[in-house]
Order: sequence, then C-alpha cells, then structure tokens
Amino acid sequence: MKKELREFRRLERVCLEQAALSTMDLARSGLLKVADDCRIAAEAIEAQAPRGAFAGAVQALKLALSATGMSNRH
Repeated sequence: MKKELREFRRLERVCLEQAALSTMDLARSGLLKVADDCRIAAEAIEAQAPRGAFAGAVQALKLALSATGMSNRH
C-alpha cells in the first residue's frame, strides 16, 4: 500500500509542477484536476484500514473518481 500511496503523491506533485509551467488554461485546469484526484486517492489510502495493497489502491481511486465525477456532472 505504501508503494501506491507514494505513486499517487508523486503524480500529484508532477501534475502540480506541470500546471505551474503550463501556458494554456485548459491544460492547466486539467492538470490541477488530476492532481486533486491523486490527492484524494492518497488521502483515502492513508485513511483506510490495512488490507491488500492493490485492492486498497483500487478502492481509493474509485472513491476519488466518484467524488470528483459527481461534482463535474452539474
């Protein structure tokens, strides 16, 4: 589970760095949304009880995508 947590945090950091460098509003917006999804997934991994690492990462990603997907549909 630590590996998945580190990977989500790394992806969040890369997206934030690239968003800061982006000159296009659409690209910057997309990168910031992905960074937010990665942050949410990492927080969900940190919050859940210890269990299978892969299952935990999948569950965290599902939670992150469902949380952001509902707000983007309006």
